[in-house]
Amino acid sequence: MRSDKNDESSNYRQATRLTHTGNHPDEYHGFVNPPVVHASTVLYPDYETMRTRNQKYTYGTRGTPTTDALCEVIDEMEGSAGTVLVPSGLAAVTVPLLAFASAGDHILVLDSCYSPTRDFCNEILARMGVEVEYYDPLIGAGIEKLMRDNTSIIFTESPGSNTFEVQDIPAICKVAKAHDAIVMIDNTWATPLYFKPLEHGVDISIHALTKYPGGHSDLVLGSVSANERCWKQLDRMKNILGTSANGDDSYLVLRGIRSMGVRLKEHEKNALEMAKWLEQHPAVGQVLHPALPSHPQHELWKRDFKGSTGLFGFTLKTEDMSKAARFYDALGLIGRGYSWAGYESLAVIVNLKDRTVAKGPEDGILVRLNVGLEDPEDLKEDIEQAMRVAGFSN
Repeated sequence: MRSDKNDESSNYRQATRLTHTGNHPDEYHGFVNPPVVHASTVLYPDYETMRTRNQKYTYGTRGTPTTDALCEVIDEMEGSAGTVLVPSGLAAVTVPLLAFASAGDHILVLDSCYSPTRDFCNEILARMGVEVEYYDPLIGAGIEKLMRDNTSIIFTESPGSNTFEVQDIPAICKVAKAHDAIVMIDNTWATPLYFKPLEHGVDISIHALTKYPGGHSDLVLGSVSANERCWKQLDRMKNILGTSANGDDSYLVLRGIRSMGVRLKEHEKNALEMAKWLEQHPAVGQVLHPALPSHPQHELWKRDFKGSTGLFGFTLKTEDMSKAARFYDALGLIGRGYSWAGYESLAVIVNLKDRTVAKGPEDGILVRLNVGLEDPEDLKEDIEQAMRVAGFSN
């Protein structure tokens, strides 16, 4: 649902706006948090109101006070014309692609995208008659050479999934604007606190609210925020598809967002400490963290981003998958599981075999590490003992 901007809040700094936007205690008998509204049917006072749908809430899939409160916070962070909530981060990718891709279109998708994004493009968009071309995430303004008369969308993700390439988003947006193409970004890694896509020319910003906004590994939800150019068409597609969000998960994300700024600072600090430590480890090849000076696009990251978060990658100096698996299985404190951005640390051995252009590091087996809120010294000890078990160190 489109948010009504509160002009008075615009003078507050980001942390204050994050804490208070979407809270209207005067509307709920003084209670600080908006209530969880469980709704399908909404009653109308008369036929004319029902015929014209001339009331704020019309049906549960079209929004409730709970979902509106969350959209208001996200719009405040994004600077967007409107936000829709959808049942998952993947739905946040698929809904805007369905909204703006048509049969006969050509779209450009970075090769280091989230792998379910690739699956959707290859299996659904291709079946719809949309031609998908994967491009080098480091192409920048060179994307001009790939543009065609029927190129309708450029899909970006920065940093790239698993291999953390930082894209030159402003350069890509400049090319897209010249060709009247829409730019979408999966901005889950940075959140709008550390990168504001619409300020850099992006039309649609995508988030897995499952990650840092939720922050506790206990919900699945997504959001899509659009500028004025794209808002109405995005909102229409979301309503046609019926991809609505439930009140319980929306409430949990709204609660999680209040502490997201504080949590991000701790994730950032812990992850940087771990990344610097791993850079010096004899069993580690590369460390793929954009905030490290050793990262190939570190200067680009410094130019556009206001901070880094808790997810990065590193390579184990081995081509022996069984040895890497022994390391992985020996982890104790660090969990083995998908997703990331929760309070607990997780690791995944990454498979990059579906890549066509951005093949990723070739100096070993890639591990993606989500650094949580534990003490980094305990995480180091866990990795060190797993290295010994696997035979990487004595």
